[in-house]
Amino acid sequence: MSSIIPAGDISASALSAERQRLNIIAQNIANVNTTKGPDGKPYRRREVVFEEMVNAATPSQGAGVKVAEITQSKREPIKVYMPDHPQADKDGMVSFPNINIVEEMADMMTASRSYEANLQSLRVGRQMFTDSLDMGMGK
Repeated sequence: MSSIIPAGDISASALSAERQRLNIIAQNIANVNTTKGPDGKPYRRREVVFEEMVNAATPSQGAGVKVAEITQSKREPIKVYMPDHPQADKDGMVSFPNINIVEEMADMMTASRSYEANLQSLRVGRQMFTDSLDMGMGK
């Protein structure tokens, strides 16, 4: 990214990364009770891994953030005794996704606040740029 306002590019990259994080959190919440996915196993919580982008012209300065990968949690599924459930094993145990709703909600609040902070940063930067142009034009 090369623009006249590098800080805007950094905030824009963070907005995009946080939007992807919010989408993954929404998928986790939507699949909290999915006991059998396409692979026949319970849904596994997905996690977003961010990576810093480096400015090629000045490597000592950051150029933003991006989603490096989306991983699956290594936590084991939650076993619940439900012998009448269609997905129950021979012992009557059903494997539910390894998703903690409280954790997902906390992650959602963090991602949402980060998104809002970067959006405000863009607004302030745009206003400062506009004010500078106005001053330069004698307004």
